[in-house]
Amino acid sequence: MSDNPSNDHPANGKASAAPASANWERDTLEKLVFATIKEQRAARRWGIFFKVSILALAFLALWAYSDYDFTGSDIEALGRHTALIDIDGNIESEGSGAASVVIPSLNKAFSDPGSVAVVLHINSPGGSPVQAGMIVDEIVRLRKGYPAKKLYVVVDEICASGGYYIAAAADKIFVNKASIVGSVGVLMDGFGFTGTMEKLGVERRLLTAGENKGFLDPFSPQSDKHKAHAQAMLNEIHQQFIQVVRSGRGKRLKETPETFSGLYWSGAKAVEMGLADGFGSVDSVAREVIRVEDIVDYTAHEGLPERVLKKFGASVGAGAVKSIYHGATPSLR
Repeated sequence: MSDNPSNDHPANGKASAAPASANWERDTLEKLVFATIKEQRAARRWGIFFKVSILALAFLALWAYSDYDFTGSDIEALGRHTALIDIDGNIESEGSGAASVVIPSLNKAFSDPGSVAVVLHINSPGGSPVQAGMIVDEIVRLRKGYPAKKLYVVVDEICASGGYYIAAAADKIFVNKASIVGSVGVLMDGFGFTGTMEKLGVERRLLTAGENKGFLDPFSPQSDKHKAHAQAMLNEIHQQFIQVVRSGRGKRLKETPETFSGLYWSGAKAVEMGLADGFGSVDSVAREVIRVEDIVDYTAHEGLPERVLKKFGASVGAGAVKSIYHGATPSLR
């Protein structure tokens, strides 16, 4: 029996080395297998994501192509009805107050044989005199083309300036006692930064071809000539507005020095002044004035794809640019 420990140690080392090597190989193999499984799962998840995305885009495209509206046989199946068109918000080149949106709706409503009368439901503080003017011109044309069909306006919260410009072309205007009505006037607003620029030591470098090309530039001093020209243009548009109101309201209008001053009044006061004819809602006008309670909405509603794009900021840039130059155009507000 030997006392030398070296006789046992080599054998012990070999016995322990084999299990360690086997464990290392097994651990490595397990890691590779798990990594492969994880990669396959990730690939499947991405595949599912892309498939769902494609299906969602296909759904949006289908929705945009076949956006439902009441036309043709859908309306004919409803029989006699009151046609409704909503104008909600500013009168401008986009939205429910745009001429490109309102005019096609008016044409559908008037031309449909089942519609007995048309109701414009307005809730607007005003906006573009151009858009309002185009809508009024179309209303005048349609009323002549369909003399048996009346056009009524029902005011919601507010029908001011450009909104009232449109309303004045109707056969009758109905309001709530607390509605805001009127504001027959025109404005052109903006800002002047010349004093601030001088204090900050900022120099405005504006080059133009044409002595008046910098008209109403907010970073340049306002000249008396430009101010007079802008005022003359506003006065001209104001007279156009006044003519539309006088033509539409006729003898019902009780003119005072304040009627066309740009002030607005409650619905109750508007009835007294002849700016409106009575009190009512869409339902009450359909029921008691038109006497056809079934209402069909002809408003051209924005489709789902447009709503999704706007929600994610697709129109932010255009809105920002428009806001910069907003003060350079006349507005019925």
